[in-house]
Amino acid sequence: MATRAKFGRSSRKIKKEAELDITSFMNLMIVLVPVLLMMMVFSRITVLELALPQLSEASQSEIPEKEQRLELIIRAKSIAVYYPQGYLVKELAVTENGYDYAALQLVLRQIKQTLINKNIDKKAATLLLEENTPYQVIVALMDTTRSYQDVLIASVVDAELFPEISLGDAPIVDNDADSTDAAGGLK
Repeated sequence: MATRAKFGRSSRKIKKEAELDITSFMNLMIVLVPVLLMMMVFSRITVLELALPQLSEASQSEIPEKEQRLELIIRAKSIAVYYPQGYLVKELAVTENGYDYAALQLVLRQIKQTLINKNIDKKAATLLLEENTPYQVIVALMDTTRSYQDVLIASVVDAELFPEISLGDAPIVDNDADSTDAAGGLK
């Protein structure tokens, strides 16, 4: 029996515990986590809420000032700011660098300040765009119209201008209406 016990014990060898080598996994995580975090920033989706312009039958004199609209007519060569609709406040010509968003924002800030002085809280603006207005121009105009950056107690904050933005088609300008044919009559 002694030989069996001896033989049985030798068949059971003491196994060493295996060490886990996780350095390659840790290296992968060190690289993968920052990459995934950076990709989250780029895949963020921003939603801009838009409203459709109101149709009105009443004449301009019948509309109370609180309900009158701010309109920006964007053309290939200029941006015209109207408040109330139909009354030109300022027309900004396009420069060689493109649209002058800083000047537009200054005009909008002046209109907003005038409305605040009259105790009118207007938040709506209508952008009337020509047919082939580039997408980036539309987004830049919406950002310019919505808010501006201001310094408040040593920190930069976004101050509100006209955050409720509606989009529409710009009125069609007929360039041939003033021209005449060779006989002197209207076309």
